[in-house]
Amino acid sequence: MRVSEYVRHDAVGLAELVAKGEVTTTEVEAAAREAVGRVDPRINAVVETWPADDRPAPGSAPLAGVPFLIKDFGIAMAGRRTELGSRLAAGHVARSDSFLMRRLRRAGLVTVGRTATPELAYSITTEPVLYGPTRNPWDLRRGAGGSSGGAGAAVAAGAVPLAHATDAAGSLRIPAAYNGLFGLKPTRGRVSLGPGLDEGFNGLAVQGCVSRTVRDSATLLDLIRGPEPGDPYYAEQPSRPYAEEVTRTPGSLRIGVLAQAWGGRRTAAPVADALARTVRLLESLGHRTEEATVGLGVDWEEFVPANARLSTANLAAQVDELAAALGRPVDSSTLEPATLAAHRFGQRVSGPEFVAALTIRNRVARSLGRYFAGHDLLLTPTLPELPPRLGAYGEGEEALDGLGWIDRLNDRSPFTMAFNVAGTPAMSVPLTTDAGTGLPVGMQFAAGYGREDLLFRLAGQLERAQPWSHRTPAVWAGDLPVPADSR
Repeated sequence: MRVSEYVRHDAVGLAELVAKGEVTTTEVEAAAREAVGRVDPRINAVVETWPADDRPAPGSAPLAGVPFLIKDFGIAMAGRRTELGSRLAAGHVARSDSFLMRRLRRAGLVTVGRTATPELAYSITTEPVLYGPTRNPWDLRRGAGGSSGGAGAAVAAGAVPLAHATDAAGSLRIPAAYNGLFGLKPTRGRVSLGPGLDEGFNGLAVQGCVSRTVRDSATLLDLIRGPEPGDPYYAEQPSRPYAEEVTRTPGSLRIGVLAQAWGGRRTAAPVADALARTVRLLESLGHRTEEATVGLGVDWEEFVPANARLSTANLAAQVDELAAALGRPVDSSTLEPATLAAHRFGQRVSGPEFVAALTIRNRVARSLGRYFAGHDLLLTPTLPELPPRLGAYGEGEEALDGLGWIDRLNDRSPFTMAFNVAGTPAMSVPLTTDAGTGLPVGMQFAAGYGREDLLFRLAGQLERAQPWSHRTPAVWAGDLPVPADSR
């Protein structure tokens, strides 16, 4: 299989070729490895590849033979390094598979490596000291987002059709938006985080993927959803597979539109223009849109510190556990300035402060729940600006404390975090591009708890009405020559 042919297919399409015997899993894997070799020297999205230890027989699983990459965070694959993008965990090897990894194997995916993440997934740009910055394949001067930035850049560049991602504050939707991909953050409790965790960041973190087509994300979520024994949350299982929802008409939906974010960050003109075009598209498809007033149930000045206390306390516990297990210090030799500052802040969070932050979480969930009781969906820009240049997020980070760093991240991504706090599903859809730069602009749609079915119906309709998979970035595996050292 030539790379030029490989990149024309999504994951479902590749699996169909394998099932029909038109191509072997070995041939598909070889094409994927060549694709990685073509693009990664330029985007630095894949930190490690390895010989595949799973090569399912053709037709033995829904995604049999499809090449896949896992994020260097939030998942464990037995015998493989999981370094969390940090010098603190460098060289750490997982002893056993996490529940999610087991399900990915059963799905038939051929996991060939791991993707870059910022240190401990604690940023919305992927520029770790350990492996260096991941570059956006649309514009190599810009970032690919985070914390699933390696996954986003690799999929956008054609290395693999879809890749594992996590999302605790927008970490899946942000790289989807910056890289021109589809990305859906599932409902809290939809995918198990076990057995190592009962919940991530007190329920804010979820597992998912980024993909170039809607059906790939729907198919994978069908294969990894469902509880495991001991899970603390339960999301009611859908009445039909999500892959079927993609082909169903959503009917006429009532969609609120939030153009300006909580917290006062203004939406940049190119993004506001993309939002207006999206509203026109929705109305042409028969949906009812209206300007929305959506309260969080708390002031922004309460929202950010509460999230800072939850996230930094979790980070501090994780860092201390890693340091003890690996016998390493917690200082500037193992952690970057922002992470170290967040660790120190988290150590000072008191028990009553932590409980008060959970109360804020509950108020946000109740407030958004009331909104979705009267509306089908909420539309916002995924992000208020185009992808920033590399280095922009880290400017002056040495002077920030843990609260200051969280405030910066919320300011740069003010639309995403609320749905992690509430536990409700949200997706970024690559409907438009900026006319001035050609960069993709993601639009976020959020739904009530457990309503991924509604999101997938709309996503499928939007993809049919305004396709995006034909748009490819400047760094695209199908166009690049084979590197000399790999011939």
